[in-house]
Amino acid sequence: MIKKGRIIKSLAGFYDVESDGKIHQTRARGNFRIKGQKPIAGDFVEFSVEENSEGYILEMMPRKNSLIRPSVANIDQAVIIMSTVSPDFSLNLLDRFLAFLENKKIQPIIYISKIDLVEDMRHYEKIKTDYKSIGYPLFLNWEELLPTLKDKVTVFMGQTGAGKTTLLNKIAPHMDLEVGETSEKLGRGRHTTRHVEFFPVADGLIADAPGFSSLDYEIDNQPDLNASFPEILRISHDCKFRECTHTHEPECAVKVAVEEGQILHSRYDNYLQLLTEINKTRETYAKKRKN
Repeated sequence: MIKKGRIIKSLAGFYDVESDGKIHQTRARGNFRIKGQKPIAGDFVEFSVEENSEGYILEMMPRKNSLIRPSVANIDQAVIIMSTVSPDFSLNLLDRFLAFLENKKIQPIIYISKIDLVEDMRHYEKIKTDYKSIGYPLFLNWEELLPTLKDKVTVFMGQTGAGKTTLLNKIAPHMDLEVGETSEKLGRGRHTTRHVEFFPVADGLIADAPGFSSLDYEIDNQPDLNASFPEILRISHDCKFRECTHTHEPECAVKVAVEEGQILHSRYDNYLQLLTEINKTRETYAKKRKN
């Protein structure tokens, strides 16, 4: 019998597929390797169901998006977990996460953890106001975050040690995830999850996946970077030059907006840093090709 469903768990070559409220354990056909494809959690698939034996994934449906780390597909939104301390809060890292998700067409949600370790909350309240003005919801309380999960497929991401597992255990105690201690020497937490799995929570699905401390960027040009900063993209339409990089060009509306406070200086500085990294990568690649 042939059925359609979504992969909700991926572990060691086995895939749990949910279809019509039932879970079927499957494996992938060998022809996926030949095609250079690999099913991942979140994929919609067509699979065979046989009595008294495991099923086989026969076909993968086209993905609307996918991530490498965590390895998931067809995500509606992502909760970026940023801690106040250990690891220390970083606007630069936050903007990198946001640009990454914008490029992937995944709605970002910001959650700041470990606020109980902060005496003066004014700094974080201002960040909340600043980023909400851009269009990013930001939460300091996990209970307020809960309603945003309804009817959505959500992945939780952030630096290792930022409190992802702790947050997930508050939102979904039935997951009973192992909390890793934070290494003082390394300044980051130990990896505590070894597979990717979806759990039903708040009438939605959330993904538990390995933590990570770096991003696999696919942004390799200025137009895509420009589009990954919504407020810069919006104002860039008023720049004199269509392909303005907002660095040296005259009559740049973005630079004027930064001076007038319409765009945060920190956001603009982080845009420039990412642009510099993109240009350096392109220069390095060009030199290697030349050699």
